[in-house]
Amino acid sequence: MSQDLLQHPRRNLGNRYRSTAQKFAKLAQNDPERAKENMDWAEQNARQAILHDFTDERNWRLLAELKSMNEDEHGLHAVLEDIFIVLGRDPENLDQLVGIDYLKVGRELLEAAFARDALDPDAWWERVGSDAKQLEEFVNRCRRLDFRDQRANIVYGRRLERIRAAGHEHTFIELARHLLAHRPINHELWLEMGRLHERREEMDDAWSCYDQVQQLRPHLNERDRFLERLKGGMDGKEKQPWSGPTIQHRESFLEGMRSLTERISTPKEAVDTALNEIETPSEHPDKAKLDHLIAHGDYQSAFFLARRLLASGETWAEPWLKKIQSQMK
Repeated sequence: MSQDLLQHPRRNLGNRYRSTAQKFAKLAQNDPERAKENMDWAEQNARQAILHDFTDERNWRLLAELKSMNEDEHGLHAVLEDIFIVLGRDPENLDQLVGIDYLKVGRELLEAAFARDALDPDAWWERVGSDAKQLEEFVNRCRRLDFRDQRANIVYGRRLERIRAAGHEHTFIELARHLLAHRPINHELWLEMGRLHERREEMDDAWSCYDQVQQLRPHLNERDRFLERLKGGMDGKEKQPWSGPTIQHRESFLEGMRSLTERISTPKEAVDTALNEIETPSEHPDKAKLDHLIAHGDYQSAFFLARRLLASGETWAEPWLKKIQSQMK
């Protein structure tokens, strides 16, 4: 099974593994002679429950409970660290993990995290959506969170769906770009962005989003279908004389996305210094920059740089883009 499939929540399997874990935990309590063996099976199934559905808080609670029962302080620390990654690597959350007694307050800290950031998008929206101040605080916090983890992208993507459905389209677009800057291979979110821009008749931006979808998933043909809709007329309107955004708009769009990655990227000064030290006068400077970004694991910035180069006609960047995409899966 591929990592991508595992990362997309599958509630039925999550429930099944959690139920099995609970049965083994009960057996461990009732049969002291085989307690360790049964607890090992309980933990293994609890981890599988999270693997298959990380959006169900019950799965996290169970694994944390098992770690506490086993007095596994290191394991409980790992559980908390992982949930904070799913919740966007919030520095405020991660700071709470320093110098605490996990066996005493670890599960309490987990509950506090869920009280603030419910994994269920409807429960989260029920708390945040009716309070303009809390929604504003959420928006501000999103601007500094790290969404490189695919699970974080999924959790926050579902929250953004609630924001869009409530009519906050501008906020949706701004925050969706932050998510995509951190994980640009999220083709589902690119598609949602494209549909919204198309409905708002922002055709250049819609094309740019559909272009990302088709580049990531060529069989979907979203960009081509978009052009067909425009040329064929929509809702009885006359055909629109539009064939695509200018190269300048494409480059500007991609450069704008790349700039959003700078907070999680190698500092610009460090990149510039390192590039100046590379003695390859015969090599294309953008090739050297791509090579440097990839070597330092800055795949997000490298992705948008390669896409911008392709948009400007630099076809040599295509294999670089494929290499970058393979590293982000």
